[in-house]
Formats: sequence, structure tokens, C-alpha cells
Amino acid sequence: MTRVDAPQALESRLSALESQHHEAARLIAELQGRDALKTQFLANISHDLRTPLTAIITHAEILRDGILGELTPRQRDSVTSIISGGRQLLEMVGEILTYARGAADQLALTPTELRIADVIGRVRTLNESLVEKKGLTLSVTVADDIPPIHADAEKIAHVLGNLLGNAIDFTPPGGRVWVSARQVGSDGRPSLLIEVGDSGIGIAPEHHDLVFREFAQVDASASRQHHGTGLGLTIARKLVELHGGSIWLESQLGEGSRFFFTIPYRGAPPQHAPPV
Repeated sequence: MTRVDAPQALESRLSALESQHHEAARLIAELQGRDALKTQFLANISHDLRTPLTAIITHAEILRDGILGELTPRQRDSVTSIISGGRQLLEMVGEILTYARGAADQLALTPTELRIADVIGRVRTLNESLVEKKGLTLSVTVADDIPPIHADAEKIAHVLGNLLGNAIDFTPPGGRVWVSARQVGSDGRPSLLIEVGDSGIGIAPEHHDLVFREFAQVDASASRQHHGTGLGLTIARKLVELHGGSIWLESQLGEGSRFFFTIPYRGAPPQHAPPV
């Protein structure tokens, strides 16, 4: 190659690289557009499904309560199954809608000063019937020295409800489920640490990352015993990260699971922040 040809070859190479860059940028923009359309579709369809589903559940409850006339025991059982299935489906639709809002960066926090014991108490009350039905033991331990924290009570309750619901679902009758909360950190950045654990079936270490992925199921077979959208833990992670916290798990197959998440304290750290 002559000295005259070298600049021409370099220019040709730069032109090819620039062309490849523009093509890659076009493909990325196209994929982002498709992803945005998918997110918008999920939001629209979820929103549109909530109204008829709520109507079905409401009218079924009217029938169950005998407002339109007494039902036979078999009829009442059938209507109760309709209500139960409708509520389960409505919860799934709600998860999809929350996921779509998170994917579109439309989730916002409404922080207030709260006591975590109160939030845990509300979530416990909502799940007591399921615990009793399965014959489980549920224990709650909240450290006495935990100060109030500035956080979104509804979203913290959502995370707790998801983790506790999973613990109940994946623990066989006679097992144990627990929730604990304490303050950790002594480096000037204290956080609230919450644990939700169970003595259930556990999760193999190679699946620990999988459970936090969107639409993922450890058991994805059609015959799986535990159903859902595969979005619960994805949403939980999003809500925790919105608070500036982290979520993780410790588990072995057949040895139960322990899920942890942190919510950082804002402003001046309390004086009695204990070490981890």
C-alpha cells in the first residue's frame, strides 16, 4: 500500500464504522420503541381488565351474602370459588399494572414517617387466615429500639405482603414462617433491615438470581403447583430500590428461605444505630 492509498483506506474504514454505528443506534431505538409499546400494552390491558373483574367479584359477593336470595350450600361453595379465583386474577392484573408503571418509570414514592411495627402488624393481620388454614406458625420479632423511618408505607407493605405470601405459599403444613426487623449499620448510614423467612421447600443457589427476573419461574412447567405472573419479586426489588435499599435471599433447596431487604434512614442518623 502506497502512502497515497493509506489515508483512503483509513477513511473507508472510518466510514464503515460510522455506518455500523448508525445501524446499531437505529436497531437500539427500534428495540426501545417495541419495549415501550409492550409496556404500554400491558398497562392498558391491565387497566381495562380491572373494571370487569371487579364487577364479577362484587356481584358474586352479592350472591354469596344472600342479598338476592338464599343459596344452597353447593351454590355457596361454587360462588365462593368464583370470588376466590376472581381475587387471585385481580391480584395478578394488579402486579402486571405495577410492573408496567415501574418499567415506564411511573412509580413514585409517597414517604411519610412510619413505625415498621405498624406496617408489619397490618400485613400479618391480612395473612392470618392463610397461616391458620395451612396450620403454620407465624412469629414476628421487632427490635424495641427501632426509631420511626421516612418511607412509603403502602409500598413497604406491598413488599412485605409479597414476601410473606410467598413464604406461606411455599411452606408445607406444620411449618414455620417468621418476620423480623432491626436497625443495622454503624458507619453513619444506618438502615432498617427486614427479614421474611420460612422452613419451606427452599431455592437452589443457582436459581437465586432467577427469582428476581421479570416473568421468571423456578418451576416453569405447566404442571407447577404454585402459579403467578412471575413479577412479584421483580416488583418488590423495584420498590425497595426506589427507597435506595437492597433485597437479597439466602436459601438452600429443602432448607427453607430467608429474604432480606433494607430501607436506609434519611437525614441525620439516630444515635443508637447498632452494628450489623
